[in-house]
Amino acid sequence: MKKILSIGELLIDFIPKQKGCSLDEVTDFERVAGGAPANVVTAAARLGLDAAMISQVGVDAFGTHILNVLKQNGVDTSYIFRTDKANTGLAFVSLDKTGNREFSFYRNPSADLFLSDEQITEDMFTNTYVLHFCSVDLVEMPVKYAHKKAIELAKKAGAFISFDPNVRLPLWNSPEDCQKAIREFLPYADIIKLSDDEIEFVTDCKNEKEAAQKLLNMGCKLVLITRGSEGSAIYTKNSFAQTESLKVNVVDTTGAGDSFIGSLLYQLTRDNITDLSALTDKNLEDYLKFSAKYASLTVSKKGAVMATLDEM
Repeated sequence: MKKILSIGELLIDFIPKQKGCSLDEVTDFERVAGGAPANVVTAAARLGLDAAMISQVGVDAFGTHILNVLKQNGVDTSYIFRTDKANTGLAFVSLDKTGNREFSFYRNPSADLFLSDEQITEDMFTNTYVLHFCSVDLVEMPVKYAHKKAIELAKKAGAFISFDPNVRLPLWNSPEDCQKAIREFLPYADIIKLSDDEIEFVTDCKNEKEAAQKLLNMGCKLVLITRGSEGSAIYTKNSFAQTESLKVNVVDTTGAGDSFIGSLLYQLTRDNITDLSALTDKNLEDYLKFSAKYASLTVSKKGAVMATLDEM
């Protein structure tokens, strides 16, 4: 079976032990290894696939902790470098009464931003089914060009490209800079994941169906839309499916979208789907139901905790 690769940020999420208050009111945090691309490959690894991360951390205790956690979860860390140019990034999080989050990031700059295209090599992409990335590390730093080289080599190796914009405006100089970077990378993607509150920002379309069609017309093969408590949908050129969210006690939405796309990529890799456009409505519905169940397990726990196949 082929492997899943992610490239992008690695950081420490400081998750609040109190819920229902703003970030300035939180007095006690819990350290959790994080970063959306890492959450995705962790989900794949926990479900039983070969999964690896391409990134960089600092020569510090937080970087060591992230590496240890990824290894413990079965993620291949061979392509994670260490640098003394900057420290590992940090993110402090608060949770409101519904489990939704507010972030404060400390990465000016962080170690992952110095990952360079020279560190990305062809051998990383041997036997790779899909390369996944997000927008957080598409800022004008060396890591942006590491992404471009990784995408080029992944495509050369025959892998799919998966893009979750995962919009985090506090990390950008302006919303326009974020939007420009996302739109620069959209044409590279075979699979695009959006949450419903990102649709208009990313595509200029207010309507979900119009947005999906626009992305498919650009060359994307599969569009996943997550709608929070309202369920999810998948669009391809020839098929469509949607499903409701499972009713669970939401403790923390951290990693919800990552677990959804991670478990979807797991299923596509498991089934070795070579033509995304050939998937039927029934195929898509089955994938959505699996991923909805998987994501429901993540949001019922604090932090981005990914379930195993046995727990499913």
